[in-house]
Amino acid sequence: MLISGGGIAGSALAVLASSAGFDVTVVERAAGERSSGSPVDVHGRAYAVAESLGVIDRLRSAATDARELTIVDTGGDPVARMRINAARDPRHIELPRADLAAILAGAGAGDCELLHSDELTAVVDGGHGVDVEFAHATPRRFDLVVGADGLHSGVRRLAFGPEGDYVRFLGMYLAGMRTDEAPADPTRVLLYNEPGRSTTVHPATGHPMAGFIFRSTERVHHRDRDAQLALLRARYDGAGWRSHELLERYAESDDTYFDAVSQVRMPTWSTGRIGLVGDAASSLSLFGDGSSSAIVGAATLAQELAAARGTGDWAAAFARYERRHRRVVAPNVRGFGVASRFIVPATAGGIAARNLLIRVGAVFSRPGGSAPA
Repeated sequence: MLISGGGIAGSALAVLASSAGFDVTVVERAAGERSSGSPVDVHGRAYAVAESLGVIDRLRSAATDARELTIVDTGGDPVARMRINAARDPRHIELPRADLAAILAGAGAGDCELLHSDELTAVVDGGHGVDVEFAHATPRRFDLVVGADGLHSGVRRLAFGPEGDYVRFLGMYLAGMRTDEAPADPTRVLLYNEPGRSTTVHPATGHPMAGFIFRSTERVHHRDRDAQLALLRARYDGAGWRSHELLERYAESDDTYFDAVSQVRMPTWSTGRIGLVGDAASSLSLFGDGSSSAIVGAATLAQELAAARGTGDWAAAFARYERRHRRVVAPNVRGFGVASRFIVPATAGGIAARNLLIRVGAVFSRPGGSAPA
């Protein structure tokens, strides 16, 4: 089995498929993990998968200490507070994305062949195997190929068609970077809003992450850094709190993240011996739930492929995986509108209403709490 992508979905699938008896090769375009990108969550069924892999202690060691989301005004003073999920649920872990991928990959270290700094340039399903060409490695044939290579999946493009056929832009962008400052309070995530734009500082695990989430109808390519910076500067012109300072540091950093908030919509996640998992198949999340969905999807796919080893009916195995996992990702799709309005209200009235709801919710969540008179 060839897995394209060594991120969360790819690493989880690699260790689970290897444990099920598959010979696994992972190809990853990047030479190494980047530190940028928002912290992500492991909870629910994904937590159970992590338990089965014996990595819970490592996940907890890498976890952030964030326990509260604090909404601040332009002067940095709190206007609303709420506890985050990791503070309420002992089986909910928040940690940096790169750490999660590395821990999952480490669980299968030595059991999989790794091809770094390479990518697929052609995949052809000949019925009895998939012939694969790489940018650098020699061509090979695999029984199965799985694209776990994210929103801009190369496997999806090569096997299913152009990205534009399946990826729908939702009018929002995310950008982020790791700072070199010490967190003022490792338990608090700070969020500042103006209509249609937000600036966040997450304490992460010692070096806070600065983030920008904003609304825009303008289209820029995810690898065109000059266009990205121009759009960021235009949208954050005159923004308050620490927005200008953090944006200038973003411009000077060589380790940043920028992409559009998009939805992947596909009629099917597989064709013959080729399948997709994680964001390559279904991407839509603003609260870090994409990581848990990716882990659960990888576990479901590994289970179905393992069950088909005796018959070799891979198409049926992919279909069963898809049928089961579409039910898992459906809530993310339905909840996107609420999530986007919470993080980036489009109007001043929306910001005020969100803050009021948080304050009222905090009152009712206290023991013996009551609504304000």
